[in-house]
Amino acid sequence: MSEPWLPSLRTATPQEGYDLAVKLSRMAVKMTQPDADMRSQLRAVYEQDASALIAVSAVVATHFQTVARANNYWLD
Repeated sequence: MSEPWLPSLRTATPQEGYDLAVKLSRMAVKMTQPDADMRSQLRAVYEQDASALIAVSAVVATHFQTVARANNYWLD
């Protein structure tokens, strides 16, 4: 098992929350495809695919919703 990398979903600002959402998305890809060379090869394909890039945005948005809720939408 790998070292823990996510101590909390709490962040000080929405910007930090968005950065965390991007990291969550990237870590999911890394855990799903642990071979860095293969990820690099696949990136060359999806970076040219508008639909794939839109899908990435949707995944990040979903993670951002989770982080925002964990932070009480930064209202407190």
